[in-house]
Amino acid sequence: MPRGGKKGHKGRGKQFSNPEEIDRQMRAQKELEENPGAEKGSSESEEESSSDDESETKKRSGVEGLIEIENPNRVSQKSKKVAEVDVSAPRELSRREREEIEKQKSKERYMKLHMEGKTEQARADLARLAIIKKQREEAAKKRDELRKEKEAEEAKSKR
Repeated sequence: MPRGGKKGHKGRGKQFSNPEEIDRQMRAQKELEENPGAEKGSSESEEESSSDDESETKKRSGVEGLIEIENPNRVSQKSKKVAEVDVSAPRELSRREREEIEKQKSKERYMKLHMEGKTEQARADLARLAIIKKQREEAAKKRDELRKEKEAEEAKSKR
């Protein structure tokens, strides 16, 4: 029974390469390897291609050789030597670090204004304190008056 059941297989049939075609491709590839600048024909292009070959020491496989890929995630990290690292250069802060510093500065600014009494909350606090002071003064006066009255009564009762 055929592979796909009664209806037959839906896939393509097998294709075999022509041996003459394979030989022709092999010869063309060997010529390119022996004479890399033969197709370009100019000495400048030969120098450029040789510098390109030097920069690309890694052999590309599969589709990589056909397509130029600019994927920043695929770039290999090059380690720096200790002598190359510049310690005096300013370091870029991360977003979280910048936000944290900003937050601390704004808090310090607010506290400075608060101590000077220029913020809404400071004004409200000062008003509340003034009211409390008045109440305490009035309470102290009443206590003094009551104490004086008691002393006067005690003096009258002793006489």
